[in-house]
Parts: sequence; C-alpha cells; structure tokens
Amino acid sequence: MFRKDQQQQRDLFESERNFRLLVEGVADYALYMLDPDGVVTSWNGGGQRIKGYSADEIIGQHFSRFYTEVDRANGKPLRALRIAREQGRYEEEGWRVRKDGTFFWASVIIDPIHEDGHLVGFAKITRDITERRETQLQLEQMHQQLAESQKLDALGQLTGGVAHDFNNLLMVISGSLHTLRKAVGDDPKCQRAISAIEGATKRGASLTSQLLTFARRQSVNPQAIDVAERIDAVREVLDTGVGSAVTLQIDVEPDVWPVMVDVAEFETALVNLVVNARDAMAGGGVITISAHNVTPGGEAGAGGQVAISVEDTGAGIAPDILGKIFDPFFTTKPIGKGTGLGLSQVHGFAHQAGGTVKVASELGKGTRITILLPRKETAPEAEDANAVEIGGSGTVLLVEDNPEVASVSAGLLEQLGYTVRRVANAEAALREIELDGVDLVFSDIVMPGKMDGLGLARHLKAVRPGLPILLASGYSDAALSVRGDFPILRKPYEIHELSQAIAKLPR
Repeated sequence: MFRKDQQQQRDLFESERNFRLLVEGVADYALYMLDPDGVVTSWNGGGQRIKGYSADEIIGQHFSRFYTEVDRANGKPLRALRIAREQGRYEEEGWRVRKDGTFFWASVIIDPIHEDGHLVGFAKITRDITERRETQLQLEQMHQQLAESQKLDALGQLTGGVAHDFNNLLMVISGSLHTLRKAVGDDPKCQRAISAIEGATKRGASLTSQLLTFARRQSVNPQAIDVAERIDAVREVLDTGVGSAVTLQIDVEPDVWPVMVDVAEFETALVNLVVNARDAMAGGGVITISAHNVTPGGEAGAGGQVAISVEDTGAGIAPDILGKIFDPFFTTKPIGKGTGLGLSQVHGFAHQAGGTVKVASELGKGTRITILLPRKETAPEAEDANAVEIGGSGTVLLVEDNPEVASVSAGLLEQLGYTVRRVANAEAALREIELDGVDLVFSDIVMPGKMDGLGLARHLKAVRPGLPILLASGYSDAALSVRGDFPILRKPYEIHELSQAIAKLPR
C-alpha cells in the first residue's frame, strides 16, 4: 500500500512537472493564473515574450497594468473578471500595453477556476494578433477601394452616355442662338432673352464638362503650356471672382517648366480651386496661387513635376471630411451654393493629365491643395492670337450622325462662308471624298458604324495626308487616345470658336 502511494505521488509530480514545462515552453501565448482579485500568481515564457515582463517582475502585481489608461479608468479589468465569474468565460479583442509602453492588439480569454465549488482564481490566455489585424484591415481597405473604384467607373459610364446626348442638345441650342440673334435685330427684350438662354447654355456645358473631367471621359486637346502665362491669363477672372474681402497673391517661381494639359481644363481647375478657397473664408482672408518645380531627389535633370498650389487662410477641413472632398456631388455648402463638382473636376483633370492632387489642411489654419503635373520637356510654341481669321471659303465635308446637330453646324459653317456637304457616317464620308472637291473634313468622333470619327481621321491622314481634319466631340473615350494627333473642338461650340479652330488647321 505504501509503495502504491509513493508511485501515485511520483506520477502526480511528473504530471505536474510536464504540465509546467508545457506551459512555460509555449512562446506564442501568454498563459498565467490570477487570484480571485486579479493578482498574477503564475507566469510563462510566452507572457514574457509578448508583454516584456519577467516572472519576478509581474507575479504579485495586478493584471490591470496590461490595460490602457482609458480602459483602467473605465473599470474594464474588473468588469472582465466579473463577466468571467458570472458567465463562465470572458473573451474579447482589444489594445493592451507592454512593459515598454508600446501597444499591441490582443486576443484575450479569461476562464474562472473553481475548487470544491469555490472560486480560487482565473486562468488567462493572451495572444498578440497585431499582425493579423493589420492584414485584415489592409484587406478591408482594398475591398473598400475596389468597391469605390467600381462605383466611380459605373458613374463615369453613366455620366459619359448622358453627357454625349446632353452636349448634342446644348449644341443645337447654342448653335441656333447665333441665327436667332441676327433674326430679332435690336429688340431689347428678345436680346435679353437670348442672352439668358446663352448664359444657361454655357452653365450647362460647364457642369457637363466638370462631370466628364471627374469621370476622365472628357475629350481633351492637350498642348504644352507656360504655367506662368496661363495663370496670368486668368488673373483678371480670379480677381473678380474672389471679391473685395479676399486678397489674391501670385507666387510663381522663375523658369517653371511647361506642362502638357488641356488649356480649358487647366484654367477650369484653377478657377474651381480659387472659388473653393474663397468660400472657405467667410470673413475674408488671403489666397495664394503658387507654382514651382519639383525635381526627383531634389536634383535638377530629366523628369520632375510642376507643383501648382492654391492655399487659403480659411477654416480648414475636418479630418472626417478630408477623404470625401473629391467625391462628385459632395459639398458642405448650403443648398443652391455649390454643385459638389468643383474639386472632383480638379481631381479628374490632374489624373487625366498624368498627375496627382495632394491636400494639406489644419482646422483653423487653412488648406493647401496642390496639383502635381509631369514636366513637359519641350517648351510650348508661341501662338499669335491675332492670326485667327473670321470667315473662310472652300468646301467642308461635315460628318455628323445627329440630324439636328448637323443642321446647326452646317448653318454656322455656311455663315462663315463655306460650302457644306453633309454625310452621316465615316463610310459615306469616304465615298464622298472619292468624288474630290473637299477642302476640309469636320467630323464628330462618336458615330455609328464600324469606323468612328477618329478612325476616319487616321485613315484620311494615311491616304490624304494634305487634307485638313477637325474633330468635334462632347464626350468620347476614343478622344482620350488622340493626344494631340488631331485638333478637337469641344461641343457645344459657338461660331467664333469654330472659325478659330478652322483657321488654326495646317494647310
């Protein structure tokens, strides 16, 4: 009997020893015991690895020291013990604090330990899952970005389709206004009505342009521009727009590199930024437009960007709003005071031009929005604004599938002195050109059939290289690949814009 008791004691000792070695050898989990009040009574190697305390440092200390100050102030450690005691287990994820004061994201389990029906303490398991949490957050962020990208792509497709039809309607309205203005003579009431229609048409064209630029589906005609000259060109408009309570300052460094952009979209983006800055300063302030070169690695040479910034001294942008400012239709302005398209146009313009937009803002101290555009290696060619002719002669082949737009465009061309031959698609245009007598081709880009306007232009450039070609579009994905190969007249256009575009064509 005595030998049997000794064997049982040795077995028990060996079992406890093996269990202790097992617990102490676990490195990925902090496994330790608490007394009923939460004081640490045992400690393993995993606890030291994860939390930084040795057994001598932590045994006899209250486990609440692993919690953040906020959690301790809110009574979270004692609440965890109470839940474990009452419900049989406590389990959660949350921030914990290491010995060196750094934080880690922990998975925590607390189980009550009973002996003869009495609570004798708690078994606590803690695991550092910071890396897993960061991976999960990154994955969620990627899913969110994908969903946002899909949403914006769907919006862009919808916007492009609507804008194409809408710009054709605006083309009919704006093109007919020139005829009406001549027909009504000097009647002041009629002239005022025509001016009102004209203003509304321009406003509609501007809104459509902003939508298309955000969706990156605007037909663009990029060219190398001198940044300082373009800023100076719109200085008067900007001065008028900011009002007397705001001071507008221009700070453009000498020798700023040229950039390759659509001039109209560049100026629109600049105006949108200045207007937005003005609205952020209800009591007035200072708006600074600046431009400087940004060299890669801080050294001069090939590559580089041009940074164009608009900075205000206004109220700043709240952190929770900062991520939404480029969303289409998002605005903090009162109803009727903004469309929510200004900054989205800036965003679309910058990315369409191969650049980016950066925002720096601090509440109460203002906002700086910077457009970074790629450097254009060659300098812009100087243009003689006085070389534009009004009127012309010769035969224009007009390629337009919309009958109403074709009628209006033909009328404008005839008023300028041209003879017009009209066809509805590229195939008919090729047959018409075989008959000779065509001095200029003026074609819409978006057309039904196997060949669109851009395809027609490229075919004619190959077979009739000396034939002048002018393209027109209010919207086209295909226009994005033109990249300066052919001039593009944006719909809706007026008679003087049509005349200038034709006058600039190479002969």
